[in-house]
Amino acid sequence: MANILIAGCGDIGIRLAGLLNRQNHQVTGIRRHPPENPNETVTFFQADLTQASSFTALSLNFDEVVFMPTPGQRSTASYQAVYDTALENLLKHFEKAERPPHWFFISSTSVYGQSNGEWVDEDSVTETNSPSGKLIRRAELRLLSALPETTIVRFSGIYGPGREYLLNSARAAPEIVLDPPYYTNRIHQDDCATVLVFLIGLRLKGEKLATCYLASDDYPAPQWEVVSWMTEQLGCRPPSVKPPSTPPDLNKRCDNKRLKALGYEFIYPDYRDGYLPMIQKIRNDQTSSEAAKCKE
Repeated sequence: MANILIAGCGDIGIRLAGLLNRQNHQVTGIRRHPPENPNETVTFFQADLTQASSFTALSLNFDEVVFMPTPGQRSTASYQAVYDTALENLLKHFEKAERPPHWFFISSTSVYGQSNGEWVDEDSVTETNSPSGKLIRRAELRLLSALPETTIVRFSGIYGPGREYLLNSARAAPEIVLDPPYYTNRIHQDDCATVLVFLIGLRLKGEKLATCYLASDDYPAPQWEVVSWMTEQLGCRPPSVKPPSTPPDLNKRCDNKRLKALGYEFIYPDYRDGYLPMIQKIRNDQTSSEAAKCKE
C-alpha cells in the first residue's frame, strides 16, 4: 500500500483516487473547497496551493505526489499561480521530507508548437507561442531540475461528461476548414485517470519509467471529420466549409506509442467510442423532454 497525494484534486483527481483506493492505497487530496459530502475514497486536506501558509500542517510522508491543479481561468495570471507559485510552494514543503516523494507532473500537449499537422511524440521540440504552454513547459523543466526522476504525463484535449466543448460546437453548425485538415487530439477523462493508475502501478512494482509520456487516444482526427460525424449522429445540420486563412497556431498529431508500448489499453481508443455514450444521453434526454411535453 502506498501513501499518495493528489495536489489539486478536482474531477479527474477524484476519479483517480477512487481507482487507487480500490487497490488499497491511501489517498489524500488537496483542494481549496472540499466537497460538502465526504468522499470515502480520498481524505481531503483543505488548502490553497498558492498560499504556502495554508498547508504547513500537510504530512511529509508520501510515496507519490500527483501534481494536477487546474488554473481557475484561461489567463496568464491563473497559469502563473498554478505552474509557478503553487509548484514552488509544494516543492519547498517537501524539501523538509527525509525521503522526498516521487512526483507525477500532469502536463499538456499545449507545450508543442507544431502547426502543419506533424506527428509529435515525447522527444519532439517543445517550442510554442502559447503563453500557457510556455508556463507549463517552464514548470516541467523546473521540476525536473529539482527532481530528475519526475514523471511527466502530457494529456491532449480532455473530454467526457461535463467537458463537452466540441460536442456543443457541433450542435451549433460551425464553419470548419476542410483543407488543409486541422487535427484534433483528445483523451477521455476516464482514460486520464486510468493512465495515471497504470503508471503509478508500474512504478510501485519497481519498473523504471521514462521521463515523459504523451497520453492521447489512438486516432488524431481532422476536426471536419469529427464534427461531421457528431452532427450525423445528432441529426443536426452539418458543418459548412470555412475558407483557409492564416495557418492555425497549433495543428499536430499526437503519437502515444511510448505509453502503449508499456501495455496500456485505452478504454476509449478513438472519438467515436468516447462520444457515442454522450450523444446517446443527449438523445435520451431529448426523448424524455418530448415525452413530458406530450403529457402536459
